[in-house]
Amino acid sequence: MSRIFSGIQPSGELHIGNYLGAVKNWVQLQETHPGALFCVVDYHAITGTYDPAVLRARRWGMAKSLLAAGIDPAKAALFVQSDVPEHTELSWIFTTLTPLGDLERQTQFKDKSSKVESIPAGLLMYPVLQSADILLYRADSVPVGEDQIQHLELARDTARKWNAKFGQEYFPEPKPLLTPTRRIMGLDGQSKMSKSLGNTIGLMETDDEIWAKLRPAMTDPQRVRKTDVGRPEVCNIFQLHKAFSREETVAQVDGQCRSAGWGCMDCKKVLQESMVQELTPIRGRAEALDAEPQRVLDALAGGAETARGIARETMREVRGYMGLDAVTVDRKSTRLNSSHEFVSRMPSSA
Repeated sequence: MSRIFSGIQPSGELHIGNYLGAVKNWVQLQETHPGALFCVVDYHAITGTYDPAVLRARRWGMAKSLLAAGIDPAKAALFVQSDVPEHTELSWIFTTLTPLGDLERQTQFKDKSSKVESIPAGLLMYPVLQSADILLYRADSVPVGEDQIQHLELARDTARKWNAKFGQEYFPEPKPLLTPTRRIMGLDGQSKMSKSLGNTIGLMETDDEIWAKLRPAMTDPQRVRKTDVGRPEVCNIFQLHKAFSREETVAQVDGQCRSAGWGCMDCKKVLQESMVQELTPIRGRAEALDAEPQRVLDALAGGAETARGIARETMREVRGYMGLDAVTVDRKSTRLNSSHEFVSRMPSSA
């Protein structure tokens, strides 16, 4: 059966970068892929220094935001990674197949490790856990952004290696489902939208807060005066229009920019209106969930139960193929049965 899986780190409440880059696509995919699994990957959030109290709050904030954004527990399983211990079990198994060099060549590892003096092993093994996250559910499709393609290729390679080593066509080679809005630049126009860089707009921010962030946002750097003609194709505000505004509005913005009919502030004001129209219902649902927090807990509990059922079956089969299932005895010969080889690990006496 076709199955999709995707995960997101618990960074707290969603911002428009991860909403457009991932979650909006998830909401659409749950309609066409029954049984989709979406995971708050909290194990991935502990590879660096963190505050446990902050992590708890961020897990809650992310789960609430995902439900408010439209993830429906009746159509997809939403759960927290640490509620399914099989993730780390399969990850350890995959470390025995993954060459060290493949991990050291990962772009994100090279980038992040260059910023710390002491590199935790978890940072290096991050992509292995990511492979386990996907393959534990035998997902054949993964909604991802362009920055995750390298990690997904490692998952595909891991599936091939495990299948070849144990003579089974068991794990599928997951294919990427690239999001329609592939890369969301920050409001500074310099780097990817990131909460840590302060260049985002949160989904739960008020209309006035959205406008306060849009007003100084970077536009076409060559457009200095209102009378200068603009280049929408290089303007980050125009890219946000394509994500939030109707097609006819996008066409109008394009024409007004190129002809200098509108200034950048005019364009931003129209964008704010489009954003408010889409984000207001999300804010309303989030407020309702704040008033009834048990709904969030129930959704996570139900999702975890579904995920654990799949994960346990996968690991039961994986252990069997690998010779890691329960040791049994052939009572007729009082020897271990043929599906197991027992090798003593005790040191021999001198």
